[in-house]
Order: sequence, then structure tokens, then C-alpha cells
Amino acid sequence: MASTTQGRKIAPGAVDAEEAARALRRIRDYLDHTTQPDADIEIHFETGDKDVLVLPRPVADMFASVLATLANGQGVQLMPVNAELTTQQAADMLNVSRPYLIRLLEANEIPHRLVGRHRRIRFEDIMNYLREDDRKRQDAAGELTQLDQELGLV
Repeated sequence: MASTTQGRKIAPGAVDAEEAARALRRIRDYLDHTTQPDADIEIHFETGDKDVLVLPRPVADMFASVLATLANGQGVQLMPVNAELTTQQAADMLNVSRPYLIRLLEANEIPHRLVGRHRRIRFEDIMNYLREDDRKRQDAAGELTQLDQELGLV
């Protein structure tokens, strides 16, 4: 059963962007030149210790994506796909008010479940809603552009 979680956050600026960019370059160089694209990745520490951290390739790829975001001065949040969010957490992710989110839930725009009298929304359902909302906005913008062209406004 999924649990309510906030995931793991790194706030914007919590990691020096230059350090993140340096680490990203090193990881990308290694990933681009490895002869075994599905092999585990060995990370050797600069501290002189002989300890080695071994990561599966998909984890190293994800780590590179996180570093790219941090190098751009942005924050990141890792969230398990099956995580369940409170209404406030979901509203924060959507950048809407909690009452507006509850109206979306009651209109069955976003699936949810009740735990006692509290609503829980799966992270995956929030992401699906965001993708669908983006698609609708793009479609609407395309229709407006086409109408402008038909009317000779552009």
C-alpha cells in the first residue's frame, strides 16, 4: 500500500551550481565513454579513500539529470511514483489553492481516494493531470493561432 510522502527535496541554491556542473561533466564524460552501456557505474571518491560506490546505470543517468537541474540553479524533488499526497501537497505541486484542488477532485478531474475523511492523491495521477492540462493548453493555443491566420490577423 502506498504511503503519504513528500519525497526528497533539494531547494534552489542549496547546492553550488558550479560544483554541480563540474560533477555533471565528469559523470557525462564517463557515461558517454563507457564501453558497456548497461554495466554498473563505479564512483571513486576524491577523498583518497579506496571506497567505491557502485550504481546501476539507470541510477547514474537519473543522478546526471538531477545534477543538470542543480547546475542550472534550480531545485529538485524526487518522488516515488506510487507516493500519495495530501490535498495541500498536491495543490502546491499544481500551484493552485487547496479549495480549487478539492473542486477538481470532486469534479472527478483527478482520481483520489479517501482515508477516513482525508483525501489522498497519487503522485502519478497529479503528473497525468499536468500532462493532460498542458496538452489542452497547447491545443487551445494552436486553435487560436489558426483562427488568427484565417482572419488575417498575423
